[in-house]
Amino acid sequence: MTTTETTPATVAAQPATANRTLLYAITGGSALTVISAFLAWTYTTAFPGNLTLYGYPAPLQMLTLVGALLTGLYALSALGTKGLGWLAPNGHSATLRFLAAGAAATTVFTVGSIAVELGGLVHLEPGAWVAALASLVPAAAAFKLADDKRKAAPAGTLPSWAEILIIVGVYALGLYVITFGIDTDDKEPQLFIAYLITVGLAATGLMKSGLPDRFAAITGRHRQVALIATAAAFIGFPFIQQSGDTYTLIAVNILIFATVALGLNVVVGLAGLLDLGYVAFLGVGAYTAALVSGSTASAFGVHLPFWAAVIVGAIASLVFGVVIGAPTLRLRGDYLAIVTLGFGEIFRIAMGNLDGTSGPKITNGPNGIPNIPHLELFGWNFGEAHNVFGITLGAYANYYLLMLLVMALVILVFARAGNSRIGRAWVAIREDETAAEAMGINGFRVKLIAFALGATLAGLAGTVQAHVNTTVVPENYVFAGPVPPNSAFLLAAVILGGMGTIRGPILGSALLFLIPAKLQFLQDYQLLGFGIALILLMRLRPEGLIADKRAKLEYHDDTADQAPTDLATAKAGA
Repeated sequence: MTTTETTPATVAAQPATANRTLLYAITGGSALTVISAFLAWTYTTAFPGNLTLYGYPAPLQMLTLVGALLTGLYALSALGTKGLGWLAPNGHSATLRFLAAGAAATTVFTVGSIAVELGGLVHLEPGAWVAALASLVPAAAAFKLADDKRKAAPAGTLPSWAEILIIVGVYALGLYVITFGIDTDDKEPQLFIAYLITVGLAATGLMKSGLPDRFAAITGRHRQVALIATAAAFIGFPFIQQSGDTYTLIAVNILIFATVALGLNVVVGLAGLLDLGYVAFLGVGAYTAALVSGSTASAFGVHLPFWAAVIVGAIASLVFGVVIGAPTLRLRGDYLAIVTLGFGEIFRIAMGNLDGTSGPKITNGPNGIPNIPHLELFGWNFGEAHNVFGITLGAYANYYLLMLLVMALVILVFARAGNSRIGRAWVAIREDETAAEAMGINGFRVKLIAFALGATLAGLAGTVQAHVNTTVVPENYVFAGPVPPNSAFLLAAVILGGMGTIRGPILGSALLFLIPAKLQFLQDYQLLGFGIALILLMRLRPEGLIADKRAKLEYHDDTADQAPTDLATAKAGA
């Protein structure tokens, strides 16, 4: 009887051989999935999106195609294909799991939606079966891969022109991806759900690969180019809209929501003050602008120019912030949260009672202040369409560009304040107020400044919101409701995106506004889904989607777990 001797080299080679077999399976399954996207998945156009064509992928099939292409590309990179090694500085296994899962989930969801909506599996063409089965092969194989997580080697530098081209290309791609999501038809929720699945899992996988860190290093070497590319991407959004102002209004509201969330981020993210009535400051700015901007329903009959209305609205919110903050900021924790929640409700009720019956006639009570005229700056009427470079920009495109300026101002204020001495004092108060005061920081004064600054930024956004909506009613400023912005969604946007950061609340606001706007059929279950999402986030990524370095260290510090292992190893060696 012959026995095969097992050497250390043989043992080491076995996982590598198994991995290569799995990678070949991932590559083959991804290639077959790509081919299936060019086949018909159903024979009838009754299903939204027209998946009946051969050789011309519909948008839903394009998502499957993109997911499969990325999966196959990373599988080839893991196999050592020349020229693709740079795709995964931190290793391939985790990235492949997320990419393959995203492609499979998108495909299975689409195929399942066809069967459910049309009433059975008989409505599926062979292309749908091929797509579903082929996409499951890479997903199953990817989760069998051995973990190859590693520390990324130092990256080499490219010529400046090449790095600039990379920055431009990435920002152009990002603009296309965002535009694709916003432009999805509200009557086709399947497309938007598939878009969320694909983008969410693909983005997570790419983050695991370490590629975004390499891109961050490139943008760090070319900050001015990155800023210009960012501005160009945002400014270019309304110019590439094919449907006029239909979806530009969503973008405007996202910017308003994000601007207010950045103001709340000063209060919650930097100073650590739990404010549950923050939306009231947005309402103060909106109501003030409505009363002084020439509305026919205004009790004052005043028509100030926009720049003056902005100043008046911001100052009014500042005053309210100081008046509310002065007596309440001596409280901490849950007590402060309860008081601010009460202020938010008092504001909404007070605006509803100033109708001439229950109180002075100032706000027209529940009817609000309608007929707020559109802005006009330097002869440019924001309520009219304008032709720019041969492209027609509608009314909401005008407000979109205006909100970009407002957001840029708010970002500048937030960044300068956060990096200043007062910003460091806010962080000290957030981490430990007692210790901060023991070191000489005037806790009450520092917190009041944060409260007042946050209120001012919210009031600034409120002045623009009043003109965008052309009416202001108390129901827009509640603690929780089906339509953001409200206090609960604003707080969630800050926590979801990442407290204390700039990009975090912007991303959180975009997600929390865009998802309810696109998935109207989930209105009755919106808060349920919202709560489940927050629970999962707190469990899997408590620092938020985009976290600062301090939060990462606080929530993912492994030194405590590593210390006993290191000690045991030292004793064994001795």
